[in-house]
Amino acid sequence: MLHRLSDKAVFLEEMIVAAAAAWETGVTLNIAHRGARSLAPENTLSAARQALELGAHMWELDVAVSADGTLFVFHDFSLARTSNAQQIFPDRAPWIYANFTLAELEKLDYGSWYVETDPFGQIAAGAVTVGQAARYRGEVLLSLRRALEYTREYNWRVNVEIKALPAPLQDFPVAAAVVALIEKLQVERHVLLSSFNYAVLRQVVARNDAIAVAALAGHPKDMPLQGPPDVLSLTGYFPRYSMVTVQQIRALQAHGHTVMPWVVNDAAEMSRLVDAGVSGIFTDFPQRLQPLLQPDCLTDCGFPAQQRVAAKRDECGINRAATDRQRGRD
Repeated sequence: MLHRLSDKAVFLEEMIVAAAAAWETGVTLNIAHRGARSLAPENTLSAARQALELGAHMWELDVAVSADGTLFVFHDFSLARTSNAQQIFPDRAPWIYANFTLAELEKLDYGSWYVETDPFGQIAAGAVTVGQAARYRGEVLLSLRRALEYTREYNWRVNVEIKALPAPLQDFPVAAAVVALIEKLQVERHVLLSSFNYAVLRQVVARNDAIAVAALAGHPKDMPLQGPPDVLSLTGYFPRYSMVTVQQIRALQAHGHTVMPWVVNDAAEMSRLVDAGVSGIFTDFPQRLQPLLQPDCLTDCGFPAQQRVAAKRDECGINRAATDRQRGRD
């Protein structure tokens, strides 16, 4: 088993460079929930690209498993909401992904639903152009391997959430499979694993404690908020934003916990949490959060927003040449 140094400063310097810069300079992390999913189909490479372009420090994704054991990026148990599975496989209701092989999943379109439903109203508002929307049609399945490779390629960071799996894969060793892939790709320093299931986090740490882990809390929302498990060495504690007060945030911080609430889309609520000193915010609107993260070097008059973000990242030692490479290739 690999051994992670427990000193938080080492993690800040080596595990997540972007997070380190934010914590050290007092900047709240901008974490794109399922990518910039207000501007692109969630959990796709397009959503990741949008988040990177917007200057998000990190993106978040969900892990799913095909019937033949391949890890891919998807949120719901059913394929119905965010793919065209109902049209391609009309006799396979309720379209639970665990009943589909990788080859079948790769036949689906994961982008047209976004264009047709405009889930966040951003196409109607003009934030997503007609040309951008057209390019989302035919969006391909994103494998976890490709998501991790993309994150590494641009020297970026990703929060991988390990979720419960639907039948018949409820006993699939997903934590072990995710850790094995991280090790194979040698992306430990780019990845933060999180889960609502703290037994899963213990499995991760037991297999490789060089991988940072964080505890999610606040689901279901009608249950009391679960506190951080003391038996785990956590990198972060991620509560549902509506279930945590400023006083609770500060108490958690006083006990050494890094607090990053989810999922915050309202600008006023973002400001409240930034003022409370949270270390990060998960949001579907990283473009809405970015202007609120304004340390001195971002308020320099006369510079466009993208240049100010790039300047801040350069100052913090974050490699933004990646963005230039992306613009040339994607």
